Amino acid sequence: MSERVSRRGFLHLGAATAAGVVASSVLSACGAGSAAPAAKAQGLTIKLPAYTPLSSVLTPDLPGDATGVPEGYLTYPKELFRAVAKPPMSGGTAKIAVQTFSPPPPGRAENPAWQEVEKRLGGTADVQAVSADDWPTKFNTMVAGGTLPDMFTYISSQGVNNLPAFVASQCTDLTALLGGDAVKEYPNLAAIPQVFWKQGIVGGKLYGIPVPRNMVGGFGFYRADMFAAAGVTDLSQISDLDRLFELLKEVTRPKDNRWGLVTATGGVYGLSIFSQLFGAPNGWRLENGKLLHAIETEEYKAAVEYVRKLREAGIVYPGSEGFDQLKRKNEFNAGHAALVYDGLPAFLGPTGFLQTSKKIDPAADPRPITPIGPAAKAFLNNITVSITMLKKSDETRAKELLRVADFFASPFGSEEYTLFNYGVEGTDYKRDGKGAPVLTEQGGRDTAVPWKMIAAPTQALFDSSSQEAVKIMHAAISKMIAVGVEDPTVGLYSPANENKYESLYTMRTDRVTSIVAGRAPVSDLDKLIKDWRAQGGDKARAEFEEALKQSPKVG
Repeated sequence: MSERVSRRGFLHLGAATAAGVVASSVLSACGAGSAAPAAKAQGLTIKLPAYTPLSSVLTPDLPGDATGVPEGYLTYPKELFRAVAKPPMSGGTAKIAVQTFSPPPPGRAENPAWQEVEKRLGGTADVQAVSADDWPTKFNTMVAGGTLPDMFTYISSQGVNNLPAFVASQCTDLTALLGGDAVKEYPNLAAIPQVFWKQGIVGGKLYGIPVPRNMVGGFGFYRADMFAAAGVTDLSQISDLDRLFELLKEVTRPKDNRWGLVTATGGVYGLSIFSQLFGAPNGWRLENGKLLHAIETEEYKAAVEYVRKLREAGIVYPGSEGFDQLKRKNEFNAGHAALVYDGLPAFLGPTGFLQTSKKIDPAADPRPITPIGPAAKAFLNNITVSITMLKKSDETRAKELLRVADFFASPFGSEEYTLFNYGVEGTDYKRDGKGAPVLTEQGGRDTAVPWKMIAAPTQALFDSSSQEAVKIMHAAISKMIAVGVEDPTVGLYSPANENKYESLYTMRTDRVTSIVAGRAPVSDLDKLIKDWRAQGGDKARAEFEEALKQSPKVG
């Protein structure tokens, strides 16, 4: 995951005051159970929703926990359970607008899965599915026209420059409705750990329902079979990054069309991997109330020098900096490189790295890279895909919409979850020989309705094509979350950062790429830092630090 995605993928705020206001993503979780941490902001004390795992339901093969480690399942349950005892609505319509990454689905008249969802919902789900590319424009059109629906997606790139003012005037404050033990009225929402809920707090109040992801984007992937042939059968055997360099040099064999690392356009020669392994900050580092940007740290400089050294040693696949993502993946799957950067979801499924590479070579053994060396940190840059907000309404209507959200947050193995993801059995999906749901051609169309973008449970790990993949992913994510770091400015507003982000990002990327590619000396990193500070970096730092002084504190 690139720095651009990791930063822009998080919730940010507009300016409520000149100094800015903060969201609760700067808070730290205080454990599990009903003990919800209190957050104080501008004289207001609130509680995050109390994390309350579901009881008497499906037992995972691989357990999850309150830190965000996902549950893992090796088989799909034969007997599904009912997650919501009665319809959350008693007639009427819920108007919903959400972003989607799928093609347009058939309408309800031609969609038996949609019809079954509404039957169980107890009302009409008037869903506008808007492509992710078009969503910001659609959202701003709705705001300008005063046509916000009952429930809608919020993502950081929607262009809201004064989010606290917007939510105060247009959205339902969920603080009293979900904070602390109040969330237990909605059991599926209560089963979402607090780390996800923190993404939905604006100015000390809860406004957003999280749509969880799996916390980390990851370090990328490596070919364990190539490492094993060089005598390394487990990453724990690699004591430090010097040893990793030696290993990558050993597996690089140009005569056999094989290199240590394949990169791609915009990938800065794999810097996403090595900045984490060297322990560089996830955007910024906070020490004693002062912020230091990643590019200003010795760890980041060491990562840049390391990647340049990889290129100079011939370890980087020649010309791969010009590859598109598909070409990069194909070369890795074909065994032409030992390391590649991609997000963790690319590992699973019939078209993921594991299954695709094994089709080419049954002996292939791709795996997620896990922390190497004592300094490694994993960026917590994939916590949620979005949050869902509710249009301002009275308490009765708000509670009904929360029951709707609770319905869509039904967990893995439930009848509802299966309906949202696979549709109606017999029409939209059939069970394979192992009992796993397999979409029919019609099911592929019917399930394009983005129910899981309205609300969702924590993402369970399941792969009908490979139990091994689930075990590998669960172990890898657990190791990454254990050394995970957040960006301390996530949820803070800085006008300078907002206005200068794209230009500063482009400047950093272009000039670091030139350094790694050998077109500029490593000493140019000092010039980059100086220019970055002068062109907006220092201003953003000062504004973030002022906002931090007003940030909610854990009580």
